[in-house]
Formats: sequence, C-alpha cells, structure tokens
Amino acid sequence: MMKQLSLKYVMLILVCVFTTNIHAQNQFIRLSENAEISLITIGPGPELYDSFGHTAIRVHDDATNIDWVFNYGRFNFNTPNFYLKFARGKLLYTLWVTPYDDFIEDYVYQRRWVKEQVLSLNTQEKKQFFDFLKNNARDENREYLYDFFFDNCATRPVDGLEKVMGKQLHIDYSSFPEGYTHRDLIRHNVHWNTWGMLGMDVAIGSVTDRLATKKEYAFLPDYTMEAFTNSVITDGTTKRPLVLKTEALHIPEEENTYKESFMISPIVIIGLIALLLIYKTYKDYKNDNPLGLVDTILLFCTGLIGILLVLLWFGTEHSTTKWNYDLLWAFPFHMIASFVIRKVSPPKWIYPYMKLSIILLALLCFHWIVGVQRFAYALIPLYIALVIRYLYILKVIKKNREISQ
Repeated sequence: MMKQLSLKYVMLILVCVFTTNIHAQNQFIRLSENAEISLITIGPGPELYDSFGHTAIRVHDDATNIDWVFNYGRFNFNTPNFYLKFARGKLLYTLWVTPYDDFIEDYVYQRRWVKEQVLSLNTQEKKQFFDFLKNNARDENREYLYDFFFDNCATRPVDGLEKVMGKQLHIDYSSFPEGYTHRDLIRHNVHWNTWGMLGMDVAIGSVTDRLATKKEYAFLPDYTMEAFTNSVITDGTTKRPLVLKTEALHIPEEENTYKESFMISPIVIIGLIALLLIYKTYKDYKNDNPLGLVDTILLFCTGLIGILLVLLWFGTEHSTTKWNYDLLWAFPFHMIASFVIRKVSPPKWIYPYMKLSIILLALLCFHWIVGVQRFAYALIPLYIALVIRYLYILKVIKKNREISQ
C-alpha cells in the first residue's frame, strides 16, 4: 500500500514538472500539417463528482513529438481556504496541460470509457486553435471561475472553437431532445434516490427548473460530444463536418459508475424517519402527551437547514442556489421556535407561527404543481410527517391555552 501511495506521489510530481516545462516551452512550438486536434470525452466515474463525465482537448503531432491534453477540469486542493471558496462558489479552476498517456491512464484505471473525436480543421485553423489553447495555458490566463452549468470543462472547448472560427463554425444542437430543465439533466446522470442527488435537489433553487435552451444542454460532456458530431464548418459555399473521425480509445469490460445501496438510500432512511415521526405523533395523540424533545429537534434541524440555504442564496456566487423554495419547509425561523416550543406557557406568537408553517408546506405543494420548482422526491414522506406533526403541535398549544384560561 505504501509503495502504491509513493508511486502516486512520484507520478504527481512528474506530471507537475512536465506541465511546468510545457508552460515554459509551448509558446515556441508550431504544429505540422499532419497534427490532429481532438475532443476527448470521458464517461461517468465511481464518485459523485465524476457522475457527469468529463471533456478535454488533445493535441497530437508526431512530427514535433507533441501529445498533450488541455484539461479545463482541474483545481488545486492547496488553494488557501479551499473549502470556504468551494462552498461560496469562488473556487478557481485551472487549465492543465498534461501528457496524453498520463491523462488516459487515470481513466483506464477508473474503468471509464474514453472516446476521441478528431476535428477536421485545416492547417491554419489548427494553428489558430492551438495558439488559443497555448494562450489559455499561460499562468496569467489558466485560471477561471467555474460554473457547473455555464462555464465548465465541457463548455470551454465549444466557446474556444467559436472564438477562433467565428461564423465559419456552426454548432448543431438540433438533435437534442426538448423540454428538459437543468435539474432534469442532472437527474439523467445521478438517480434521484441517492444522497448526492438529494443534496443537490435541496441546495439548488428554482432557477434550475426553467426549461434549458438546447445550447445549455452542452454543460454535460455527452451532449457536447453529440453536438460536435452534428456540427459543420463552412468554407465559402462548401461545408465540411466538424468531426473527421470518432474513435473509442478505451471501453472497459464493466463500467465503474457512481452507485449507492438501496437499503441506505434516502427514500428508505427518510421514509423510516417519517414513519417513526408519524407513529410518535399517533402515540402522543392517543396518550394526550405534551410536546417534547422530538419537536425541539425537528424545528431546530429544519431551521438549521434553512439557514444554510439562505447562506447559499445570499452568501455565495453560485448561480444555481438562488430563489430556493425549499425554504418553505426548511424555514430558518424554526430554529427560534425550537427553543420555546416545549414551554408550558409558550409565547403567544408560537400558535400563529405553527399555522404559518402549515401554510408554507401548502405553498410548497402549490409551487411544485405549477412548476415553479421541483423538490426532492425522497423528501415526500417527510413533508407528510411534518404536516401531521405540526397539526398535533397546534392541537396541544390550543389545549394548553384553554386550560390556562
């Protein structure tokens, strides 16, 4: 095990040294006429962040001994305040230039398919695109503010080609299906009944539930690859396909994709929690029990989630966490209510506040029905349990008031 770790560190150091060497020399390199520039698409991987695949650009030229991959999908774990910047949407991603053999070896090891589309660029177009990539790889240009939907490893190659080729290039999105939102497109890659998708469903707001334009589908590598397949380059009155040929560089016998066990999936765990809450409410109702610790925990936890959602909305640069109506069930002020809910004589505002909590859950259903925002399917049992428990809380508060009067 130690030998494997040591080997990985050595390889990482060599890649960094090689990359630095490339950055120092690449401004002086010119491609030959036989050079090839390709779009590399990688299939989904075993981790949540790998579930959407990956895109990179390969430049291969035997005459100049070049076989490099320009990879827009890298970031530096050693960045100061890494996790804070990641959470706030301020983490800079980096264009890395690595040897092709080192690049593909990693994905072969992960058992992910790799496909290459060689672009039918002429000599001048290859030179211009290569110059564009080299300029992007300069230290002062290689970092960019990553946006999952609008500026990522899959959108950058399209944007780069369009900048270089202008109106000559026609990216064809016509084969894409219609009627999908950004949330739909995410769920195509990550099943709704996984903890990863649950986290994303709760964190992202209604801005992801508008219909995406077909061009916006191409934030996913599969769609970028399909768009390239159908695209053309115009030379005066003639047209030629953007993709000269497509080749499978690696097809694993068995793909190693992101999976979760059903028995510990959200619908099972949250369903059990909801059933226990409903059963507890039933027993409390039958035995005429007072409000207790379960109510404090319930309001505190939902309030805490609400505070986190507010921070994602107003305290970050993420474009997808705005206008999040999950706040209708995870209401931040629940945290305040949690500290007074168990009192024998709670403040007068708690009764109308709990009425408001039920109204907010009704509004959540309304927003879902009319299509303003879609919510996590796995949370449906919890929504039902919350309504039942809140009704019981209202009953107990009303009864205590009548007794005190």
